[in-house]
Amino acid sequence: MTTLGAVFRPQLPPERLRSVARAADAAGLEELWLWEDCFLSSGVASTSAALAWTDRLRVGAGLLPVPLRNVALTAMEAATLHRMFPGRAMLAVGHGVQPWMGQTGARVESPMTLLREYLHALRALLGGERLTVDGRYVRLDDVALDWPPTAPAPVHAGGLGPRTLRLTGEAADGTVLDASVPADGVRRACALVAEGRAAAGRSGPHPVTVYLHVATGPGARERLRAEKERTGNTAPGLGVTGDARAVADAVVELAEAGATAVILQPTSDEPDPEGFVRFAAERVRPLVP
Repeated sequence: MTTLGAVFRPQLPPERLRSVARAADAAGLEELWLWEDCFLSSGVASTSAALAWTDRLRVGAGLLPVPLRNVALTAMEAATLHRMFPGRAMLAVGHGVQPWMGQTGARVESPMTLLREYLHALRALLGGERLTVDGRYVRLDDVALDWPPTAPAPVHAGGLGPRTLRLTGEAADGTVLDASVPADGVRRACALVAEGRAAAGRSGPHPVTVYLHVATGPGARERLRAEKERTGNTAPGLGVTGDARAVADAVVELAEAGATAVILQPTSDEPDPEGFVRFAAERVRPLVP
């Protein structure tokens, strides 16, 4: 069964999150994803609040940019969320948008090396290990969490390039793809993830989460076109407008390409965010196997 979720866009003021999260929870939506885009809202603070305001909704933060975050701090925050909200918190990390990393003084010479070191250390810390690491970027001296998660705490990673996708298979517990990836791209990404997993001798499930541009209601086509132009994602076949059936068909296409979760991404000027999450849960979900 394909997991269905929606995005709370950080272009909305943080105080709007409460009503959207509660609407998603009440409607039975499975997942709500939040972003940590510079220089908008904190991914971890928002995730914690959304989890506290809801009862059953799973809430994801992704992508958290690893150059901005010491891995020990991320491990502490992740472990705290997993212990307070068992089975409901999801965290995904990534390279970060490089110009933004440059603005903060956090840009590194080798993002691939940093992400590899970071993933291995973060998963080990969340697994209750004590680490001493002297890597190129990740350095830890006898570090262990006093309050590690009491159950497995998967770490997801996102990216688009072939090397990054192989790395997510090698060193992460799941992969996140943004809305610039069409169905054929999802197939290619899944193959690259599988290569990384095979090279690392890993087996078992590896969820693939894919965002999908969606606009519905009055002016949907124009809003989606403007959104794609703003983001530069103008390739044919990206995004969907229309009714619940049209959206469900696009979700199924991504699922058939390898997505295990499809997260509906509204435009940044979506006029009714609460209505959007209800639309996803109440009208699209019943049409998605």
